[in-house]
Amino acid sequence: MNKIALISLAVILTALVSPALAGVGDIRITPALPIMLSSPATFSVAVQTGSSHDPYIFLVMTSECHAGLSGNVVVSWSGGSVSFSALDFTSDSVNSDKIPPAADGYTVANGYTVASCKSHLGTSEPVFYAFAPFLASDLSKTPQTFTITFSSTNPKMLVYALGKSSNTVNEFDMRVPPTIPGFVIPELVPVLMALGSFAALGVYGFRRRKK
Repeated sequence: MNKIALISLAVILTALVSPALAGVGDIRITPALPIMLSSPATFSVAVQTGSSHDPYIFLVMTSECHAGLSGNVVVSWSGGSVSFSALDFTSDSVNSDKIPPAADGYTVANGYTVASCKSHLGTSEPVFYAFAPFLASDLSKTPQTFTITFSSTNPKMLVYALGKSSNTVNEFDMRVPPTIPGFVIPELVPVLMALGSFAALGVYGFRRRKK
């Protein structure tokens, strides 16, 4: 039986699933960093300054998540949606590669390295990614919401957004910072183990203070 994707963005787990929070980028997806939600999950996206046209959604998942997919990954928003089958995802295992790569009609000035995505996902195996336009209008300071729905036996996926500044036509030069992904989905058992460890540390600290 497929497990419904568990979207983990709990701040308490940040140290387990992502490196330091420093990063560059003009687009922000919230909530960001690890919280427990269940699929379908709704997020908002906006820019910090100015605007960004031609927004694209960028999904990156582990090999295990891809192999365990049941049905499509669906990104929906008011007035539209985009759906990805397992075949729509491309694999890449070369750490130095920048993804998404340039394609006919556009270039990517600010992408993400495969090594960075692997680090966030906690895997050494190839990653699978999909890149497609989404939303009905340009990004601005006013947040727009979108919902992601999918099911996998091993859910673990990152969500980013890229866009173009007013100075570019065919180049994606705006993005969500690589160190602040839209969300990371760890497996449920490690999550519970991590929470148990934090709880044990809390009890230990409380007893130390009482002494």
